[in-house]
Amino acid sequence: MANFEPFLLKNVGIPASHTLKVYKERGGYKGLDAALAKAPAEVVQMTKDSALRGRGGAGFPTGVKWTFLPKDYTGPIYLCVNADESEPGTFNNRILMEDDPHQVLEGVMIACYATRATTAYFYIRYEYGHAYRRLQAAIDELYKAKMLGNYACGKKGFHCDIYLHRGAAAYICGEETGLIESLEGKRAWPRIKPPFPAIEGAFRKPTIVNNPETLACLPHIMTRGVSWFKSIGIPADPNNPRDVGSYGPKLYCVSGHVNKPGCYELPLGVTCREVIDVHSGGVLGGKAKAVVPGGMSMGFLTEAELDCKLDFNDPIKYGCLGLGTAALMVVNDKTNIVDVLFNSCRFFSHESCGQCTPCREGTAWMTKILTRIRRGKGELSDIDLLAEVAGNIGTMPGTTICGLADGAAWPGKNAMQKYRQDFVDFINSKKSIVRQDELITAGAH
Repeated sequence: MANFEPFLLKNVGIPASHTLKVYKERGGYKGLDAALAKAPAEVVQMTKDSALRGRGGAGFPTGVKWTFLPKDYTGPIYLCVNADESEPGTFNNRILMEDDPHQVLEGVMIACYATRATTAYFYIRYEYGHAYRRLQAAIDELYKAKMLGNYACGKKGFHCDIYLHRGAAAYICGEETGLIESLEGKRAWPRIKPPFPAIEGAFRKPTIVNNPETLACLPHIMTRGVSWFKSIGIPADPNNPRDVGSYGPKLYCVSGHVNKPGCYELPLGVTCREVIDVHSGGVLGGKAKAVVPGGMSMGFLTEAELDCKLDFNDPIKYGCLGLGTAALMVVNDKTNIVDVLFNSCRFFSHESCGQCTPCREGTAWMTKILTRIRRGKGELSDIDLLAEVAGNIGTMPGTTICGLADGAAWPGKNAMQKYRQDFVDFINSKKSIVRQDELITAGAH
């Protein structure tokens, strides 16, 4: 990947890269100009032909999602930008919003034009204070330049308003309908689907929900073309009719036990081992024991599985939930996997919205079992109990409304399958690794 030219991160590190002046000097908003020269339907088709897939976790084809909007609809259509980014280990959108906000906003405007949305609600997590201020300053610049509002960019019939909305730091708001409920001023409880947001979303109007990194790809598709975008990544598997390919670049976040943690732009399909050994300087303090390939909810890869391709399909072959947000979290062989799973379960239990009983109780139950094991009071039967609980919560068993429970369960499923002996050895040793502050917060479990 030595010859790969980054373009999503090309402005990062450039002085004043967050300003409209510098962004335009470096070729910014040419993608929007190219889009405005076409009919909205042509922009939708171009996006569909590019096979751009959502970078927020699910990997759904962006252009296909846009086609779900009702035809000949005359009422308001909304775009919601999902910048909640609460998945553990994920910070790629933060970098884009802080250092190159106009690239994201250009993508927002292209998406609004293509889908006929007149209003975009940019939903950003509360902790991203610097990103919020950078985005608001960039939006103000666009209004001052008359690139937003009525006759945006001087284009007749193109009306585009962008409003920033700060969330209240809830992981569940990363789920698109939970985000919409929060945007409407309600408790962020995900909705039952159907209807999907494209039919009935924000304020019960047709709504498209896209991720900042996904939208940042649009200006480059408009200027460089579909063929260029599809020349990067992994083509569709002809033997798998459900595979639409993994095209384009991806921002890979790397954290944990590596020598050079950071965010790296590489083509989809790069191996996990290359990201760690070549781009992140190798494992820190030993060898790799486990690697989360795409945010904690995706599960674990063992050291022997690090040749897994980081595209939308290959991680599934290794028992992971998918690529997710492509946030790699590296765990070295000096770390106890019991600790890792406990931190994962504790997080998801805390972030469960509580609407669905299997998720609310199941995530709490898994945390209590692991708390007992870490206190040196675990039994070997707890291993099977953890696996049983993990296997009975989530949308895939059909017990919950949204996928938070699946994300909570998947690390548990993986850990029981791939690191069972670690749990057996730890339970048999009857040692305790609980700190005093954890005993206080754990209560009487």
